[in-house]
Amino acid sequence: MSASLTAASCFLPLPAAAGQYALRLVSADAPAPVLTPVYQPWLYHTPEHLALQLSPGERLHFFLEEPALSCTVAQLSVFLSADGQEARSPWQAPFGGVQAGPTLPAAVLREMLLAVEAELRERGVRHFTLRLPAFAYEPAAASRLTEVLRQLDYQVALAELNNHLPLDREFRAGLHPSERRRLLKCERHGLRFEQEPPLLLPLAYEFLRRCRQEKGQDLSMTLEQLQTLFRTLPGHVFLFSVRDAAGEWAALTIAIRVRADVLYNFYPASPLAYNTLSPVVLLNAGLHAFGQASGMRLLDLGTSTLPEGLNHSLLQFKRHLGGVPSLKLTLEKQLGTASQ
Repeated sequence: MSASLTAASCFLPLPAAAGQYALRLVSADAPAPVLTPVYQPWLYHTPEHLALQLSPGERLHFFLEEPALSCTVAQLSVFLSADGQEARSPWQAPFGGVQAGPTLPAAVLREMLLAVEAELRERGVRHFTLRLPAFAYEPAAASRLTEVLRQLDYQVALAELNNHLPLDREFRAGLHPSERRRLLKCERHGLRFEQEPPLLLPLAYEFLRRCRQEKGQDLSMTLEQLQTLFRTLPGHVFLFSVRDAAGEWAALTIAIRVRADVLYNFYPASPLAYNTLSPVVLLNAGLHAFGQASGMRLLDLGTSTLPEGLNHSLLQFKRHLGGVPSLKLTLEKQLGTASQ
């Protein structure tokens, strides 16, 4: 058994990058980088969010450091299954994977991943899955990481189309004529966009649940989990609505500020009774305006994937909103065991 199996924090060898870089392994719930990162971490890579990803097995956090400059240049958090044979990044989040500084050489990123794989094999992990952010988040970084993973024989387990709205463009400019008409109809009927206080979460959750139930879908989170999300990540999680002229909810969503420049429309819903008005168009107009006013770069509309496959109508709706598609990949690799 290596020292890395018994210590809470240690360094793993990086043969090809010896001297300039060091790979720190921390086995803990949700540690912060010891050295300051050269990148701005995505919300899902912060200690606050990592602590919410309740995997049944061990949590391993890898930090690639450049000691001479006293900085962290890449990080990867890995969550093990109860039997220790499966490793995933993330465990419960829209994406995980490696986040690295923009100037990190691909060869060093490759060395980091090889060292991670060796550590996982030694622990008996057989299967490793990485769910990456959509390419639109950081196109150059996504391309670099994907190419390195391809060279290391990772296979695409899932390829999804993600859509986003660029916030340097006016919302109406990207709308399909049919959605522009629906937006005008919402405005004529007195519908309005609002930010709601978190204390309304129990009522909002029931609204979201009923809307999903009408479409034969379930919510992926419990009310308690959502309340914990709002309580743990103030300033990152928001509740927005569209109310009709009578003050009733016509649409709701939970939005997440993934980083200072990205807003994610996480949990949109509207009752079927409001389909003639399409209040979700106004909801996205409000999110777009909020993102612009907050100095953000893009509004992430998410993927259009259901458990049974692609949701074509949802994909078309996002395109009609002016959504710009980008690829979102989940990659996997069979690691075998230490004896193989």
